[in-house]
Amino acid sequence: MASTCHVCFHPERVIKNKQIIKNAIQNASLTDELIKKKKRYFTSNQNKVAIIGSGPAGLSAAKDLAMKGYSVTIFEASASPGGMLRRCIPEYRLPRKSINFDIDRIRDYGIEVKTNMVIGKNLDFKRVSKEFDAVFIAIGSHHERILKIQGNKLDGIIYALDFLEKANSKKAKVTDKVAVIGGGNVAIDSAITALRLGAKDVVILYRRSEEDMPAGLWEIKEAKEVGIKIEVLVAPYRIIGEKGKITGIECVRMDLGKIDETGRKRPVPIKDSKFVIETETIIIAIGQFPSTVFLPKMVEISEKSTISVDPFSLKTSSCGIFAGGDAISGSASIMEAIAAGKQAANSIDNYLRNKPEKSDNTSE
Repeated sequence: MASTCHVCFHPERVIKNKQIIKNAIQNASLTDELIKKKKRYFTSNQNKVAIIGSGPAGLSAAKDLAMKGYSVTIFEASASPGGMLRRCIPEYRLPRKSINFDIDRIRDYGIEVKTNMVIGKNLDFKRVSKEFDAVFIAIGSHHERILKIQGNKLDGIIYALDFLEKANSKKAKVTDKVAVIGGGNVAIDSAITALRLGAKDVVILYRRSEEDMPAGLWEIKEAKEVGIKIEVLVAPYRIIGEKGKITGIECVRMDLGKIDETGRKRPVPIKDSKFVIETETIIIAIGQFPSTVFLPKMVEISEKSTISVDPFSLKTSSCGIFAGGDAISGSASIMEAIAAGKQAANSIDNYLRNKPEKSDNTSE
């Protein structure tokens, strides 16, 4: 995927050398032309596969399945395909022409892409699972985790994915002082985007140490270089406001205690360490999870609200239904999503080659 050239490699080795990206895209185009001439990807059997979601996992699986001879249809809820690539990655990091290039290549493989298809509204999941021989769920994680502290409904609070989507559509506005809560790549993207939109003072608040931040080291470095402050070992306690609008955020300093279930040291509040940071806008980026309400009860959901699958085959608990990417892991990298798509394509191929008699297992 051309998009990976922009967002998945170390920027000091790739992003600053645009010729490397240009060459990679050109080589990919030449490879595709050779494949087309050999007609390796034209449908060669009667099996049909449905892919729900057109993010990196869905696109990756679709291409590999098409090359294996399957008839593939992608169902996308949004008006344009691309998933989180298009919706939330900032333009400065991922040019839209690269996303369009990837989508065009997908269509060149004979893959049908249907947009504005929302499961539970104008697309019935049970019907899809009956009409197709296998289904791959690659819906990503689009639902934000809510910050449950006092004042979380004041005017001036915005969640990161919503903010980034508005920024991409040129509809986002920021104030002079912005605080971002979170430590992942989405938090970094939100902070840099806020600065680019005109904010004068942007600070990232993270409850663990900088070494524990899930964001890439080079992204943290970039944020610092452009003037973003990063306050670590700090957790929001309550949001302060006047007349319904934010005036600040009260935080508490943290210390690191015993190792928790994540394998990191648990942040513990320090007594009498509260302090206030003046701000007018708070962007919340504390994680996302997938929407699974459209799935039948036969598809098992984990305690973390992700889809439960066999880690090797990516099979769900329902026959013929597979899932991968952020839908099973929560927010992860683009490369991990692409790898999941390839893994799913191989598993679906193996399943269809040895397919049992299909039964209706999508009942409530």
